Amino acid sequence: HYNKPVLVGLLPPGVGQMTDLIFAEKDLVQSLKAYIQEEESKLSKIKSWAEKMESVTVKATSDPEGYLAHPVNAYKLVKRLNTEWQELENLVLEDATKGFIANLTIQRQFFPSEEDETGAAKALMRLQDTYKLDPETISKGEFPGTKYRSVLTVDDCFGMGKTAYNDGDYYHTVLWMQQALKQHDDGEETLVTKAEILDYLSYAIFQLGDIRRAMELTRRLISLDPHHERASSNMRYFEKLLENEKEAKPFNESSDTVEATTNGGIYERPQDYLPEREIYEALCRGEGVKMTPRRQKRLFCRYHNGNQNPHLLIAPFKEEDEWDSPHIVRYYDVLSDEEIEKIKELAKPKVSVSFLQPANKYDLLISWLEEDDDLVVAKVNHRMEHITGLTTKTAELLQVANYGMGGQYEPHFDFSRKEEPDAFKSLGTGNRVATFLNYMSDVEAGGATVFPDFGAAIWPKKGTAVFWYNLFRSGEGDYRTRHAACPVLVGCKWVSNKWFHERGNEFLRPCGTTEVD
Repeated sequence: HYNKPVLVGLLPPGVGQMTDLIFAEKDLVQSLKAYIQEEESKLSKIKSWAEKMESVTVKATSDPEGYLAHPVNAYKLVKRLNTEWQELENLVLEDATKGFIANLTIQRQFFPSEEDETGAAKALMRLQDTYKLDPETISKGEFPGTKYRSVLTVDDCFGMGKTAYNDGDYYHTVLWMQQALKQHDDGEETLVTKAEILDYLSYAIFQLGDIRRAMELTRRLISLDPHHERASSNMRYFEKLLENEKEAKPFNESSDTVEATTNGGIYERPQDYLPEREIYEALCRGEGVKMTPRRQKRLFCRYHNGNQNPHLLIAPFKEEDEWDSPHIVRYYDVLSDEEIEKIKELAKPKVSVSFLQPANKYDLLISWLEEDDDLVVAKVNHRMEHITGLTTKTAELLQVANYGMGGQYEPHFDFSRKEEPDAFKSLGTGNRVATFLNYMSDVEAGGATVFPDFGAAIWPKKGTAVFWYNLFRSGEGDYRTRHAACPVLVGCKWVSNKWFHERGNEFLRPCGTTEVD
């Protein structure tokens, strides 16, 4: 900040006072020059920022969907709007540019929040885990099927690490702080110091149980900043831990402090609440799919006319078996491009955040469409009736879902189980007997529908639909149909669902002779 101007008292101008005035004026000039220099420095920073943002926005607005299909671009957009524009605002606020500040203040109400930036960072970490991507791959923007190359800076990697740290997620803290340190060591320009990175990294590694490596990094931190109080205190604590352990060991045994399993600085990922996590994520990567040659021989393609449905006799649908048991089929050319665009257009104003995705409002957005909304909704509903032979009169509204950056649905059942008998009580139409899932976009990478119980993975194809029964003919739930929507790695995924219910379909799909028919 520039120096405060010297205040001169209004005294009769004697020689002494005149001399003081000369020096006072000199101070004022120096103060003025310091102010000008600071303003020029600010202006230079603002100009550089504006040029950089112009380059980014020109590229982004030329193809918004393609640009946002790259998850790093999506993360950096959220990060820029929440963090970096705020830093610019603080810089500009020191000037008298009220017009810009007023405009920025108005626009800020529409900007992502701190919570959104955290959600975007967690979405990148979700992709990292599900698709086994190392931080360097993500930092370099090396994603399959992307048109754009977007990289993460040291500051970005540090921000990812801090997000994980603040969430008590030391596994990802280590991964991202290590990447930040690597890029810093490679000479990349950054506002973050090595000492700051090492401070977080050493503590996170200690939390993972690797005391010796934590000590090694703390020593490096102290060599960079000998007066770092926390580092010195941590070092003494680590040394005492090792000393206590040695004293607890028999004299002839060497110390073997329990340490987290590590391979080149990569620690074991902690277990979480989802028992089938490994199977689910492997299927998302296309691994572990239990499609054997014997099973494949039982899968066929055919023309489907809905049991001689008059609407389908002349133009039957192409039906393809995706799985034999439980039986899952895919139908081709169910929705036209024009119908898809219309449904998306109708859905956007009605969008709400999925209750299953509280972390980030950009993960999964859903809408519900009624037949009265547009003729195309009624048309699609009738088409699903003709294909399935079930009635939509007791079905739920057409649900439209848009999976954004890292958007997913973790493994779940569509039907209500015995322990939740009142799940659909308010509808008065019984349980969800079947699911009809329309794919309304192609996805460059990720976004499969997977069934962990029997090892199936079904990949989105625009205009196609998949169909399966959630209940046996007896009304008992088919627990094999537990399924998930994998995170979207690259691209944007649009789907629409129609859930058919039991009431009204008693004679269209009558009971079988056994409980599991």
